[in-house]
Amino acid sequence: MPSFDSSPTLSVWRMLLALAVVFVLLATTGWTTIRHQRAPGPTRKDALNAWTHARLGGRALPDPAAPARTIAAFFATIGPGQGARLADTHPLVVGNLNGVPVALRYRANRVSLSRALAAERGRVEDPRLTADGRREAVRRVHRFTSLMRADRQILAFDPTGTGRTAEVLGDLTRARRVSVIVPGVDTNLLTFQKTARRYSAPAGMATALYAAERRADPRTRTAVIAWADYTAPVGVGIEAATGRMAENGAVRLVDLAGALPGDAPVTLFCHSYGSVLCGVAAPRLPARVTDLVVAGSPGMRADRAADLGGPARIWAMRDEDDWIADVPHMELGGVGHGADPVAPEFGARRLSATGAAGHTGYFEPGTRSLENFAALGVGSYGQVTCASADSACLDGIFGGTPS
Repeated sequence: MPSFDSSPTLSVWRMLLALAVVFVLLATTGWTTIRHQRAPGPTRKDALNAWTHARLGGRALPDPAAPARTIAAFFATIGPGQGARLADTHPLVVGNLNGVPVALRYRANRVSLSRALAAERGRVEDPRLTADGRREAVRRVHRFTSLMRADRQILAFDPTGTGRTAEVLGDLTRARRVSVIVPGVDTNLLTFQKTARRYSAPAGMATALYAAERRADPRTRTAVIAWADYTAPVGVGIEAATGRMAENGAVRLVDLAGALPGDAPVTLFCHSYGSVLCGVAAPRLPARVTDLVVAGSPGMRADRAADLGGPARIWAMRDEDDWIADVPHMELGGVGHGADPVAPEFGARRLSATGAAGHTGYFEPGTRSLENFAALGVGSYGQVTCASADSACLDGIFGGTPS
């Protein structure tokens, strides 16, 4: 029987337990497939290089790394005609540039999708392609074709490597409430939407949430963003058990939140590894982000909700049969993501997830989890159902409105 009296021995056992996080996840349904990401192609790099050397009426174009307000000011001065010209000429830049008017981003990303679709159709016919490569090219053709439907509003699109994208449901410019869905591992262009298990993919999550918000408050104009615009871990390896990708994604999420049009309150819905990303982003989020909701979280890289800082209220839920409850909630040597957000001592407002089956069922229509998401998304706090173990999750929220 090992002794735990000495601190060195305790540290060793803690490290072994932290490493067990990886092996538990590897053996768990839903996170078992480990694949290598495709090497990024030069497309994005070439697009940025062309933008840097381009001129508009003899005028240099703004640095793509400039703050969103600088980008917005530039596009306000050049007018819609020249903005459209830039969107058509430099779609991969304009379509992914925070501060560009959203309608112009939709236009640019439609151009990028059209070009990407043509390229993939050419790849399908390439005799040098392996059988696996051809299957992937066919899948990408189907995905790009779907994203190009006339009724879809693509806020971000980059086909490089496994790809990134974001889609808007509703009128983002005129919305009075905005919801952003931040998904977890294995999120890429090909998994952005699914036919089977539709509501486990970002596009399906957004569709379900948008419909539920409209039912919850038909009078409030809402917009929902399915935000798959970061590079997520592939399967479960060390990348899913550490925070490096969450840190990179958090930069992108903070930039998005700070660049959204208007001043409508924003709610973040962060699932699984997406909650790690949201936890890292929390201290830097703008004040308009009023609520941060995590579901099926492996941890937020914090010991307590109060340690996250930032303006947002922290809400957490976990279905009773979500396997992530069995993952050790700790962090040691950079492995693991810290305390359990649904533990009472963490201090989050705990929500009911009744009806959400397993780790990926939180956005299924008819579940209490989705109803709670919708209530928070439209600001109808009085409609929120607390977890049975936390009947006080609404403390400090007076009259069903934000405090």
